[in-house]
Amino acid sequence: MSDDVQKTVFSIIAKEADIDEGKVTLESTLKDLEIPSLDAIQIIFEIEDHFKIQMPDRDPNFDTESVKGLVETVEKLLADKAANPPAPTNSPPPAA
Repeated sequence: MSDDVQKTVFSIIAKEADIDEGKVTLESTLKDLEIPSLDAIQIIFEIEDHFKIQMPDRDPNFDTESVKGLVETVEKLLADKAANPPAPTNSPPPAA
């Protein structure tokens, strides 16, 4: 588990939910942290934006309810992204 990803996810959760970062642990769920669902959605948007990834929506293979699940999802998506860089777009050569 990458410390950078974990720290960033923790700080996004703390900032968006307006809670002390010290309260955020890998064991906590967004419910434990008393984060309303609208804030949870905003947290996911911020995470996606920061890491330039797309979180799966209601995918049973991903846990987006717990802090650990969010961190693991980000790491998996970043690993997939690194393994499968987007194909270059074939733009026509500039007209001479």
